[in-house]
Amino acid sequence: MAMRVVRNLDLERYAGRWYEIACFPSAFQPKTGTNTRATYALNPDSTVRVLNETWTDGRRGHIEGTAWRADPAGDEAKLRVRFFVPPFLPVFPVTGDYWMLHVDEDYQHALVGQPSRKYLWILCRQPHMDEAVYDELVKRADEEGYDVSRLRGTAHPDPPPESEASPRDGGTWWLKSLFGK
Repeated sequence: MAMRVVRNLDLERYAGRWYEIACFPSAFQPKTGTNTRATYALNPDSTVRVLNETWTDGRRGHIEGTAWRADPAGDEAKLRVRFFVPPFLPVFPVTGDYWMLHVDEDYQHALVGQPSRKYLWILCRQPHMDEAVYDELVKRADEEGYDVSRLRGTAHPDPPPESEASPRDGGTWWLKSLFGK
């Protein structure tokens, strides 16, 4: 089944802070992470700086990457994203798909997946989302062939500092996540 993606995504409007409301669990995120968020910033070369952050036991884990349009001449919101791992010694590039399945007209909530349907994220500009909007995004994901029973809500109990300055875990979250912690 072909996946429907957003057309004519305005990367400038998409840039900024997004909070993870729910996702499919993955080895790339700590199982006990809270206050997970992503911040996107446009680079002069039309790529996007990606900063993913999550907090575990009050410490900030983060990884930085770069995203770009998979087809610069196309109008589909199919991005590629690259991170270097492990975050504390960035050596190995890991590249994946980041397909925008839905963005509302005000760029306040989004549904992001990828063609294998192994990963899925529900994002919002605020740490909490209206239940009706959430249900609509889950329905859309289901229509696109995602196993929505795998969705796991992301807790946002204590909003972290707005800045990137907070106690860091030195990248150990990444190692722990590989061992299921």
